[in-house]
Amino acid sequence: MLKDRQNYNKSITPDSAFLTELHEKLPAFFTADKYDDEGNLVAQGGFDVAKFQQALKEKNIQELSSGYQLDFIGKDYARKQAGEKSVTVIVPDVEHNALPENTLSRNLFLTGDNLEVLRHLQSNYADSVDMIYIDPPYNTGSDGFVYPDTFEYSDQTLQDMFGLNESELQRLKSIQGKATHSAWLTFIYPRLYLAKKTLKETGLIFISIGDDEQANLKLLCDEIFGESNFIVGFSRITKKGGKSSDATAKNHDYILLYSKTNNPDIAGIAHTDAAFKHQDEHYETRGCYKLNQTLDYDSLGYSKSLDYPIELDGHVLYPGGSEQKFRERHQGHHSRADWAWRWSRDLFNFGLENGFIELRTGGERPRIYTKTYQNAKIEKKNNQYEIATFDRTKPLSTLEFTENEYSNDNATKVIEQLFGRSVFEYTKPPRLIQKLAALHKNKNAVVMDFFAGSGTTAQAVFEQNQADNGQRSFILVQLPEPCARNTTASQMGYKTIDEISRDRIRLAARKMRAEKPETDADLGFKHYRFVTPQQQTLDDLEHFDIASGHFVTTGGQLTAFDESGFDDMIAPFSAAGLGVAGHATGEDTILTTWLMADGYKMDVTVRTLTFAGYQATWVDGTRLYLIQEQWHSAQTRELLNQIGTHQLALQTVVIYGYSFGLESIRELEMGLKQLDQKVNLVKRY
Repeated sequence: MLKDRQNYNKSITPDSAFLTELHEKLPAFFTADKYDDEGNLVAQGGFDVAKFQQALKEKNIQELSSGYQLDFIGKDYARKQAGEKSVTVIVPDVEHNALPENTLSRNLFLTGDNLEVLRHLQSNYADSVDMIYIDPPYNTGSDGFVYPDTFEYSDQTLQDMFGLNESELQRLKSIQGKATHSAWLTFIYPRLYLAKKTLKETGLIFISIGDDEQANLKLLCDEIFGESNFIVGFSRITKKGGKSSDATAKNHDYILLYSKTNNPDIAGIAHTDAAFKHQDEHYETRGCYKLNQTLDYDSLGYSKSLDYPIELDGHVLYPGGSEQKFRERHQGHHSRADWAWRWSRDLFNFGLENGFIELRTGGERPRIYTKTYQNAKIEKKNNQYEIATFDRTKPLSTLEFTENEYSNDNATKVIEQLFGRSVFEYTKPPRLIQKLAALHKNKNAVVMDFFAGSGTTAQAVFEQNQADNGQRSFILVQLPEPCARNTTASQMGYKTIDEISRDRIRLAARKMRAEKPETDADLGFKHYRFVTPQQQTLDDLEHFDIASGHFVTTGGQLTAFDESGFDDMIAPFSAAGLGVAGHATGEDTILTTWLMADGYKMDVTVRTLTFAGYQATWVDGTRLYLIQEQWHSAQTRELLNQIGTHQLALQTVVIYGYSFGLESIRELEMGLKQLDQKVNLVKRY
């Protein structure tokens, strides 16, 4: 599979990702692919511009003849990266994932380059994420950002690939290791492009950013998400004091909010002002209530049907408090707007029977108040009154985050409470992300953060679930970036930032369990590492000749694992073979990587089946994965027997070609073709 993907990436152009997306949405405007007699692809179909323009003309749709776009050095390279496939493997943290709190957890922590992770997620989490929050590098010049790509292609290949002359090539290569605007945009473009594809049609993305790149980011997001899908930009307080110059002080940054489509699942935030301070026997279902409205008003348009006496708790009450004026009104002596009740007799009786009425006798005269509950109101449906429950909300102001609880100072305090010391800089407070998460209507949302940093988003998800009884889950992605020497983090024993992030999740979970011992919330997480195989292993893959089933040198001589030093092509993908922590076997890594590529979520249930002593993995009642060596005729016979006698339901058999001899593959292939039902054989290398 790695070999196939490396070859695929060589064919990718800057337009590939866009054309793929266009083909998904407008297949009718693409010409058909052409194949030879043996079924090999000869020419790929292309976009029929003339047909598309004719369709626009027939529908009287005017083409936009002018406009503007954001251009920068490296844009074509970034567009190419957005279309490439992953070339890393996925190593499960076997010991961690087997812990009781993690076994059934839907939360994910993915350690690796977020571009590679996002490429993998296109297979099994496309159109699956409800909300994304990211806090990327601000590119301030002092936050450590430099463009990380090393341009693995030769100068000539880059020139051919993008149609560059010598001067343009040097400009492209000039962004490597730099912190220019072009370097930052080249870095962020493919990540945002791929992130958009993971969002559901109703999904939202929030992006924190500073002055240095805010304007560029807005233009870039307009291009990727669509200008019409920009919802709002929030200002957020960063600190109260300090100064940027003798004349000014920079005390805020920004949060841009975009939706994937024009149909986002967005809601107001909980409306909980201080006046909601009273409780009664209905608190569990209706919440608190406030008494801010009397039943009688003198500013209403007068209606005789709303002007009637009420007997309540030994009192006879009239609108306005006067029986004499009540009688005068009924004799016709009233103004256009005069004293009356707001509710009809029927509505009052329903409200009284159901606890919506309260009599207050402490003022100048007894007065009737109607209760305004946080989460309940009276509605009339089909001429019948009923109690409707709802979440009382209000629009989130763009100035909401100017309060100090959303500042960096408060974020530091939260970190210190968990770790005992300030172990991480440039973090955001959980309250900020909690508030953003509450904007999405789905309380069971999947929340992703692919610049996880210290893990604030995970803590925010835990705390928001506790606050509103939600069941949100998170996907966090963090590069295993080394902690700088002589920092608090390194002094505390942390080697990389992802270690800090995972530890924060554990500490936040421990804190919540201590506060609420009876909780059954999902406070665990599964951990996977996304790792590039060792170069020696890649060299061995390059030497494998699929046609002969042997490892062959460039000179055509047979060889055997002379680069990696392993005796098979499974062990190099174990945790030990890849040089990472954990006890994952090579089979664990290969299987996890394949499951993700085949569209299965990380929590898919797998079963082990045995065929004449050979262990295989059965998934979803449809696919069988054969990775181990030692598959021979006995195993093929037993597999065919179980399928043929309907003991085993199967649609596809996937084999690891390096573990199989050519004769074993041919025998299996022929046997599957002779079955009454169709079972596909997929060979991967």
